[in-house]
Amino acid sequence: MAESLRLAVAVIGNVASVSLYAAPIVTFKRVIRKKSTEEFSCVPYIIALLNCLLFTWYGLPVVSYKWENFPLVTVNGVGIVLELAYVLIYFWYSTPKGKVKVAMVALPVLLLFCAIALASAFAFPDHRHRKLLVGSFGLGVSIAMYASPLIVMKKVIQTKSVEFMPLPLSLCSFLASVLWLTYGLLIRDIFVAGPSVIGTPLGILQLVLHCKYWKRKVVIEESNKVELHKLGNLENLDMEKGGLEKGKLDNECDKNLVTTTCDV
Repeated sequence: MAESLRLAVAVIGNVASVSLYAAPIVTFKRVIRKKSTEEFSCVPYIIALLNCLLFTWYGLPVVSYKWENFPLVTVNGVGIVLELAYVLIYFWYSTPKGKVKVAMVALPVLLLFCAIALASAFAFPDHRHRKLLVGSFGLGVSIAMYASPLIVMKKVIQTKSVEFMPLPLSLCSFLASVLWLTYGLLIRDIFVAGPSVIGTPLGILQLVLHCKYWKRKVVIEESNKVELHKLGNLENLDMEKGGLEKGKLDNECDKNLVTTTCDV
């Protein structure tokens, strides 16, 4: 029964986490369409890539005992592919200065992961010490990754609008945090549960902000629709006025033409 519960939580956690990793696809469709990275930053995606690399390595039999943490390998393996794709797309469409910035951030991160992987594989004789090394670094990186929405939440509070914090993303973040916290507690692994100790309260806070400010978003959208409707009516009115004025001019021209013809 306990094993079935762990498996169910792991599977649902995988789905929620993959949805979370896939959320920036919308952003990068925009980057590809506009052929520009605009004001987006590459740093969150590089941090997320390091997080996926560390926890994939943590779940492999080199660090963990056999395949006890196989669910970590599956979800973070998908995360590696997605986050690497985001970083490469960002690099491709960024300015020359932006490319230098990506390289300056990404290369040290990849070198850090390689150093951790080599040290855990060859410098430590048993799984316990290997998990301690990789898990500690993974815990720190995960906390940094989960803390990144604080910037967006600050903007939400300042603008009183959830426009820049999509509800599906917040919901997936909350569900993923709760599920991995549950899974980590079930297997009694602090390095699996630890990041979600930070992620779960942040996820709850995001949902609270949605509940508080979603009405304002609706009001703004309705106001924009009204403004667009008024603008459309004004344009139609201007066109009608223009048509009437053109008709008057045409009539005057016709009268002048008739007068001139009669004089002749």
